[in-house]
Amino acid sequence: MVGSKQPSAYSAAIPDVRSSILAGALLGIAVMAAVDETLFHQVLAWHHFYDRSTPSVALLSDGLLHAAELIALVGGFFWFADLRRRAALSTRLAWGGLLLGAGGFQLFDGLVDHKVLRLHQIRYGVHVVPYDVAWNVGGAILLLAGAALVWRARSRSPGDGVR
Repeated sequence: MVGSKQPSAYSAAIPDVRSSILAGALLGIAVMAAVDETLFHQVLAWHHFYDRSTPSVALLSDGLLHAAELIALVGGFFWFADLRRRAALSTRLAWGGLLLGAGGFQLFDGLVDHKVLRLHQIRYGVHVVPYDVAWNVGGAILLLAGAALVWRARSRSPGDGVR
């Protein structure tokens, strides 16, 4: 086809490192937001995204979080699919990015949303420290696992193709 960009044999052998990590990270953020919103906001009803106002505002804030999470999920999947189509995806780096995004979202939520901005707590009516520790340690573990996967994949020799 005239004007279409087809990957050459050389470009197909070299994954797009940055995009593989970022597409995975976007998916990780979306997945962790979905877990948080579905499990803690809806199923357990422990909190809403913004608890410092009326129940209507709290429900609206959950809806906006859900909309943002869906947009990120769809965008991340399109980005991921485009990388696969162009044979530019490194699955190892994408998995690392997914864990980085999930852990980063969880730590941001636990530290910034819960403690700095005080938008909500994990749970009300209980001693919150064990919940905070579990949430933030879980996020740190995901973040460190993602960083280890990315580091390991990037430290492989270029001839390995980082797939």
